[in-house]
Order: sequence, then structure tokens, then C-alpha cells
Amino acid sequence: MHRTRLFVLLCGLAFVASLCPAQSIMLDLPRQSQHAIVTQRIGITDITVNYHRPLTNGRQVWGKLVPYGQVWRAGANENTTVTFTDPVTIEGQPLDKGTYGLHMIPGENQWTVIFSKMSTAWGSFTYKQDEDALRVTVKPQTSDFHDALTYDFDDVKPDSTVVTLRWEKVAIPFKVAVNVNDIVAASIKRQTRGLNQYFWEGWDEAANYFLTAKTNLDEALKDEDKSIQTEERFDNLMSKSLILTAMGRKDDATTFRNKALEKATPQQLYFYGRQLQGEKKQEEAFALFRSNAKKFPGEWTSHVGMARVYSGQGDFDNAVKEMQTALTSAPDSNKSNLENYVKRLQSKDDINR
Repeated sequence: MHRTRLFVLLCGLAFVASLCPAQSIMLDLPRQSQHAIVTQRIGITDITVNYHRPLTNGRQVWGKLVPYGQVWRAGANENTTVTFTDPVTIEGQPLDKGTYGLHMIPGENQWTVIFSKMSTAWGSFTYKQDEDALRVTVKPQTSDFHDALTYDFDDVKPDSTVVTLRWEKVAIPFKVAVNVNDIVAASIKRQTRGLNQYFWEGWDEAANYFLTAKTNLDEALKDEDKSIQTEERFDNLMSKSLILTAMGRKDDATTFRNKALEKATPQQLYFYGRQLQGEKKQEEAFALFRSNAKKFPGEWTSHVGMARVYSGQGDFDNAVKEMQTALTSAPDSNKSNLENYVKRLQSKDDINR
């Protein structure tokens, strides 16, 4: 390549009138427009913008340094690229997973954002429209002043974000949305064909994802059954009870809940009681704490549960005794919290509140 042309290209923008400092052709040396990478995860999909950050340096950017109506590299130096690890939609338009060269056509009232299949070029100097994977149009917005060109992820939601270029006093946003549930479901199928299929935890985690997402409960039930078949545990039996409850099968849910409680450890029973309290099911929780104390009378969590029962009845003397008994056998890591409970009970402060 002719040295003069290479020099102009390395300056970053071919239409810069003034001379710019020479940049390295062969060596890894500092650049005026420094490199940056930003990544945002949506669901399990990573969105990564890889770019260089030119500075305004007191220059008029829009309409002069960066002309209107011309394809621009949306950064400096090599292609600005954006990578999606799964299919997405851009402003409602579908785009497959992959790495794309990111270009833009600025306008005073409307911008075109271009995702090019060619992602390894230098700037936009060899850009070809027939290599476009997608074009969308967006409206420019005003922004606080940014001397260095910046990409941000704004308005982050469970299934979308807005990628925003900011430079000088202009912001260019485009929305990226992800079909999280479909992508996660496909990922779960892939993951459970590996070693995960031989452990109860993986199937249980898969089922609980569907349950929490309130989607595909039939698949959740199948996965939980596989977890139970692999190893029957309090955890997966209780998860199956919750799935059946969500499906409206209350009698079946009760059967598996009771089966789970039969297999529960003292700690599991106590923490399930605390979960019931969090759900405002105080009497059910107290009944469970009493049952735990009868089944496991020597366990420290049983005494903590009974302290809660007495505290709820206003019997703070017995509550203090139960909590002090728990202190004698509780792990060291729990003693500080139990000591605080003792102080509260001695002050006649209900620890259930």
C-alpha cells in the first residue's frame, strides 16, 4: 500500500484535514484512540462491543469530523465489532448469533445502524452494502458531553438492553432483545446430555429454572422426575411439590411435600419453617418447629425453632432458655447471630418480626 494512503488510514478518519501524529504500523505501541471492550449478559447471552475511543480534542464532530450521510466506522482504527453469543433482535428485527462489523450512517434527524458480516476490515473504507446482515434506523438523542467515544448498556432488563454510543453531545441507542426462555431451554438440553445427566442437582436446577420463570411446567416436572430417579432428596421432592402446586395439582403436591419433610434434616426442616414464615404462614411454621423439636430434640436448630415458637407466644423466658441451649452446640459461625437473638429476647423483642 502507498505509504501516504496508509498514513491517512491510520489517522483514523480519511477526511481529517490536519496532520495527525504518526501511529505504529508494525509494533504494539500506544494509540491516540485507545482500545475498549464492554460486555453485558442478558439471560445467558453475552453482548460484547469491541472498539477504539477517539477523542473530540475540541473539534466539531457531527457534520464535520464525521460527515452526515456517509458510512462511518462507529469508532476508530479497526472495525468496531459487536458479538452476540445467541440470536437476538435489534429494534425488533432478527439477527443471528455471531460477530459483526458495526457501522453507522449519521444524520441530523435519523441514523442508520449497520451490522456487517465483514468484521475484520480497517474502518469503513472497504465497506460493502451487500455484506450487510441487518440495517435499522434510530433517532439520535442529546447527551451529556463525552470527550471520548463511549459505548454503554442502558435500561438493562431480564430480556433486553439498549446499546448506546455516546460521543460529544449525541447519543445513538439501539435496543437488543433476547428470547431468554427459549435460549435457556435449548442450553439446558445440551448441558443435560453431558455429565450433568448423571447428577440429581443438574435436573433439579433445570426444573427450578422453569418453575421460577413460570414457563414450560411440563418440562419442569419431567426434569424433576429425572432428578428424583437419579437420587431422591428432600430438595428435589420439595421442588416437585412446588411444581405440582403451580400446575394446580394440590393433592399430589401435598403428597410430595410430606415425603420431602420425612427425608429432611433438622437444618432443612428449620429453614423450610423460616421459608413458611417469609410466606406469612406463621402457624404452619410454628407447627413445623414443634415437629422438628420432637423428631430431633438434641439439634441446635430445633432449639432455635422452639425459641421462635415461644417468642411468638410472648413467652420470652422460655424463648431465652431455648436460644441459650442452641448456643451450646451451634457452629461458631452461627453463634454471633444467636447471641444477638438472646439479647433481643431478653429485651422482650419478638425475633419473628
